[in-house]
Amino acid sequence: QELSRSLAFTYRLFVMTQGVHWNVQGPLFYSVHKLTEEQYNDMFEAIDDLAERIRALGFPAPQTLKALTTDAELDEPALDANLETQIETLIEGHERTARVLRDGVHKAEEMGDVKSADLMTDRIGLHEEHAWMLRSTVAS
Repeated sequence: QELSRSLAFTYRLFVMTQGVHWNVQGPLFYSVHKLTEEQYNDMFEAIDDLAERIRALGFPAPQTLKALTTDAELDEPALDANLETQIETLIEGHERTARVLRDGVHKAEEMGDVKSADLMTDRIGLHEEHAWMLRSTVAS
């Protein structure tokens, strides 16, 4: 369950990041375009890793868009939001996803599932790094 929840948050944040990547414009275009591309590529790989771990444990991985996004309570930026607001929304998404992963690590450790705990621990560090890089991009 925790892996599926982590997968859902990662998937939703992946889509949000790709949307910002596609629509960015203005003076920060190149840096934000490249940064978000690196981040959504990282999350794309993580989505596969999380789903394969769910399968390795003998459970079906979510396979519908509804199943992949229903439990991911992330605010999405409005289409007409300025770039800074969009980036702040991504930062909040990374921070929220890291908290969800932390919950998953605790649960996996309680169950003695060190492989899932390690996978989610690695993801926490990457989401924290993504948030830091985004935050640094809009710092004044």
